[in-house]
Amino acid sequence: MAYYDAFETFGDRIAAREDNGQTATYEDLARFCDRLGKTLPVRTLVFCFCENTIGSMFGYLAFLKNRVVPLLLDNHIHRDLAEQLTAAYRPAYVYAPLDRRKEFPGDSCIFEAYGYGLFRTGFPEDIPLYEDLALLLTTSGSTGSPKLVRQSYRNIQANAESIAEYLKLDETERPITTLRMNYTYGLSIINSHVLVGAQILLTNTTLWEKKFWEFFENARATSFGGVPYTYEMLKKLRFFRMKLPSLRTMTQAGGKLVPELHKEFAEYAQKEGKQFIVMYGQTEATARMGYLPAEKSLEKYGSMGIAIPGGHFTLIDVNGEPVTEPDVVGELVYEGPNVTLGYATAQEDLTKGDERNGRLVTGDMAKMDADGFYYIVGRKKRFLKIYGNRVNLDETERMVKRRFEELDCACSGVDDHMEVYITSPKEEDREAVEMFLREQTRLQGKAFTVYSIEKIPKNEAGKTLYKELKPNGRE
Repeated sequence: MAYYDAFETFGDRIAAREDNGQTATYEDLARFCDRLGKTLPVRTLVFCFCENTIGSMFGYLAFLKNRVVPLLLDNHIHRDLAEQLTAAYRPAYVYAPLDRRKEFPGDSCIFEAYGYGLFRTGFPEDIPLYEDLALLLTTSGSTGSPKLVRQSYRNIQANAESIAEYLKLDETERPITTLRMNYTYGLSIINSHVLVGAQILLTNTTLWEKKFWEFFENARATSFGGVPYTYEMLKKLRFFRMKLPSLRTMTQAGGKLVPELHKEFAEYAQKEGKQFIVMYGQTEATARMGYLPAEKSLEKYGSMGIAIPGGHFTLIDVNGEPVTEPDVVGELVYEGPNVTLGYATAQEDLTKGDERNGRLVTGDMAKMDADGFYYIVGRKKRFLKIYGNRVNLDETERMVKRRFEELDCACSGVDDHMEVYITSPKEEDREAVEMFLREQTRLQGKAFTVYSIEKIPKNEAGKTLYKELKPNGRE
C-alpha cells in the first residue's frame, strides 16, 4: 500500500503544525483527501502553487491519493515564467492560495480549505496521461524552462521508503521546513516523514529570522535540512553556540558542501550527540541517490557517501566502460527504483512511459575511495547549484538574450556564484540585466555578478570559449 493511501491509520496524530499555531491531524488529512477527490476527475493536470502551509501540503498529498497529476511551483514564481508553463502544459485546474482569487474568474473556485482554493482554468480536463505518471517538478532551477521531470507513483514510494530507512525515521520526528516544498529536496522531507506518521512543522520564515528559531524551540523540532548556502549562513549566525536540545538530525544536499565546513558540522554533531548526514540527489532520481552515514561523517568528510538502500552506483569512463579502480574519476551512474520516467517539454509528453528503465547517467564526475565511498569532483554539463537551485547556464544565457536583444551574453561561474558577461559598456545595462535576473530567478543579487566586455570570445564555429571569459582588465 502506498503511504498516501493510509493516512487514516495514523488517526489523531498531528500531521502538520504551522508557525501560527494551526494544526491538522492525519484524520483531517484523510477527510481532506476525500473531499478534494470528489471535486476532481481522475487523471487530470493541476498546477499547484506551493507555500509551506497546511493547505499546500494537504493539496499535494490529496492529488497523489486521488491520482490527479500536479506540477509543483513556487507560489512566488515570476508571472512570465508561470505563463510560459501554462502555455506549454494547459492545466485544467490551478490550486493556489485564496489571496490570489482575483486572478481567476469569479465562478471558477470549486473547492476551498486551509487558505487554498481549486480554480478551473478552462483548459480541457480529459487529457491523455501515462498511467503511472504521478508528479511533475521543474528541473532547471528558476530559469523558467518548460522542461519538467516526470515522476511515477513507484518513484515517490520507493524514495520515501529508502530515506525513512537510512535516516531511521519514526512517528516521533518533527522536521521543520527550511526549503520550499516544490523543491525536490524539501518535498522528499515531507514524503519520507508522512510515510511514518510524523509531524511536519511548516513555516515560510528563514533560518536567519528570529521567528523561525522561536517556532523551532516551541514546537521542539527534531531535524532540518539545508543546501550548502544554508550551512554557510548557519556558521555566520554562530549556530555552534545555540542550545537546541530537541535537535537530533541535520541533513545536507543540493550541492557539494565545502569539505572544511562539512568537517566543522560533523565535529559539532559528534560533540553534541546529534547526527549530521550529507546526501546526494537529483530531481531525475525523485530526490536522493546517496548518503553518508552519520557515523562516517567525520571520518569521510567531503564524501557524499554510498548508494541509498535499493540503489547502486557505478562509474564509467569516456567510452562508457566501467571504472573500478579507487580514486579514478569517471561519470557517476545510478540505478534504482527511484529513477524517474524521463522529461517533458509540453503537454503531449505526459503520455510517455518509462524512458530511463531505472538507470540514470548523472552528468556528475566522481571518484570512489578504497572503502567504496564516493566523492563528487565536478560536473560534465553546464549548470550550477546556486543556494540549492540547479540553474542551467545555457538557459540563463538564452533568457537574457531574449529580453535584451541588442546584447550578446555568456554565463559561467562556480556553485553559489554565477558570472554573467554582456557586450555593453553601459552601467545602466549591467544594472538592468542584474535586476532582470533577480526578478526572474528570485535569487539574491550576490548570487551573480554582471560584467561588461567588448565581445564574447568564440571559436570559428561560433561556439563560446568559456575558458577565455574574464572581465576587461582582469588577469
